[in-house]
Amino acid sequence: MMRKIWGRALVGAMAALATFGSAAAAPEPIAHDYVIRDFLFQTGERLPELKLRYYTLGSPRLDTSGKVTNAVLILHGTGGSGRQFLSPQFADVLFAPGGPLDPATHYIILPDGIGHGGSSKPSDGLRQAFPKYDYADMVAAQHELVTKGLKVERLRLLMGTPMGCMHGFMWAEAWPEALQAVMPLACLPVEIAGRNRLWRKMAIDAIKADPTWNGGDYAAQPAQGLRTAQDLLILAGAAPLPMQIQLPTRRAVDDWIATELPRRMGAADANDMIYQLDASRTYDPSKDLEAITAPMTWVNSADDFINPPDLRIAEREAKRLKTTRYVLIPASPQTRGHGTHTWAALWKDELAALLKRSE
Repeated sequence: MMRKIWGRALVGAMAALATFGSAAAAPEPIAHDYVIRDFLFQTGERLPELKLRYYTLGSPRLDTSGKVTNAVLILHGTGGSGRQFLSPQFADVLFAPGGPLDPATHYIILPDGIGHGGSSKPSDGLRQAFPKYDYADMVAAQHELVTKGLKVERLRLLMGTPMGCMHGFMWAEAWPEALQAVMPLACLPVEIAGRNRLWRKMAIDAIKADPTWNGGDYAAQPAQGLRTAQDLLILAGAAPLPMQIQLPTRRAVDDWIATELPRRMGAADANDMIYQLDASRTYDPSKDLEAITAPMTWVNSADDFINPPDLRIAEREAKRLKTTRYVLIPASPQTRGHGTHTWAALWKDELAALLKRSE
């Protein structure tokens, strides 16, 4: 099933964007750590202890057989963290009282993927000696956290944004019976190639070309390479229309980047970024899409630089997904390019409909 949001739906989303800030704020999450002993990576490398940081909202509800029925797993994008979903444009729409994922009725799990946030990552000390993880390793660790750590056999919903979107396709193929519903946001279920692989490789190469890189054993962050990588990340995540509105003059652009780039640079680690960008190297769920049986609503946006609709890949692959509704949000001043996935008011009605049809 394929559909584009037009007309009334977009008007409703625009109104919601204008008013959601007045809604009651979502509660603060609880942070936890889960440790997997002797974790084996796809490369054959091992870590004696792999730590996964995760955050929870709400509490598990059990059915008469003692199984959790209300668990929602939300997976972040490249370079992100589970805490990113606490931003007002996401949490105040979905997690607030009465929202589609109200913690009063849902048990929300927000993990940091391997190499991200508070989970084990190269910058903890191993640097380039850290195992060369990929998406398969990240998904395997998430699955162990959910099933062995939290004792959840079946998720009420798995929702993921860009990298988490891709992880969602992998979950849905590997464990179709473990998902009651799936909502991937901002990705394609094919190999990372073309321009998408190109900008990632350019960012990685820029860091490694920095004279201070030193094979990852740098005394200080390789600022020259990181600056170029962050420039590429900014452009890849941006959309022309909202950026033109936000930055209508040369002075506005110059002032914005003078503030934004140092902010991003201050939080970046070169080794972590290389691993994060390269983890997609083995991703390609295209051959097993027919294995997906859970109800799915897959949402992309028309102004997404990283997943451009011009390729027509989504429409082609969606025909193979018999339980999937594909939605393409048209570009507008309210969309945010690749970042549209975070502005929940634009697609929350689709989420509500998915939850309804997967009851």
